[in-house]
Amino acid sequence: MEIKILLADDDELLRNLVKEVLEEENYVVYVAEDGQQALELFYDKKDFSLVILDVMMPKVDGIAVLDDIRGVSDVPVLMLTALGDSSSELAGLRHGANDYVSKPFHYEILLERIKNLLKMTNAQGLEVSRFEHMLVDYAAHKVFVDEEEVVLNNKEFQLLEYLISNQGIVLSREKILDRVWGFDYEGDIRTIDTHIKMLRATLKGAGNYIKTVRGVGYSFECEE
Repeated sequence: MEIKILLADDDELLRNLVKEVLEEENYVVYVAEDGQQALELFYDKKDFSLVILDVMMPKVDGIAVLDDIRGVSDVPVLMLTALGDSSSELAGLRHGANDYVSKPFHYEILLERIKNLLKMTNAQGLEVSRFEHMLVDYAAHKVFVDEEEVVLNNKEFQLLEYLISNQGIVLSREKILDRVWGFDYEGDIRTIDTHIKMLRATLKGAGNYIKTVRGVGYSFECEE
C-alpha cells in the first residue's frame, strides 16, 4: 500500500533533506513551504497516512493547521518544534498532535517516530489482525470473537487497537491514558482499569489475550 506523507516546513534545506530521507524509505512525500499550502495539499489529496508540521510557518502557523485538520480527520500528526520550546510542544499535544520532535534532530530518530505512528494507526498496510479466537478489521471498525461480531464503543476499539499494535510490550497506565484518552485528559487514571475490565468481558474468551502486569500496566500477548 502506498503511504503518503505531507511535510510542511518553511526551511527549504531541512524540507528537502527530510523529503529525501523519507523517499529512501519508499514513502511518497508531498511538501509545503507554509501553512496555507499545507492545507491546500491536505484537502486536495485527502488520503495522507501521516502529516508532519513545523510549528512556526508563514501565512498559517502549524497549530492553526493542526486545528483545521483535527476538525475533519484523525490522521497522525507529528509536530516539529524548536529545541526547548516546551510551550509549542504542549500546545501541539493539547490541540491533537500525536507526537513531536525537537529541532535539530537526528534523522534516525525522526524515522523511528514516524514508523511508530504509522504502526499505531495500521497505516503500514495492516488492515486485519487475526488470532485463533479473534479477528479485528480496522477499516470496518469491527471485532469478531469465534466468528461472532462483538460490539465495542469507540474508546474500547482504540484501546484494543493500541494494545495489539504494541503486542508483547508492557504498557503503563500513564502511557495508555496519554495515547488513547489524550494528553490533556483530566480524569482518574483508574479509568484504564475499568475499560480493560469491560473490554475483557466483551471479548469473552479472547479477553485472555490482555494480560495484567501487576504494578505496571497491561500488555497484549498471543503466542499463535
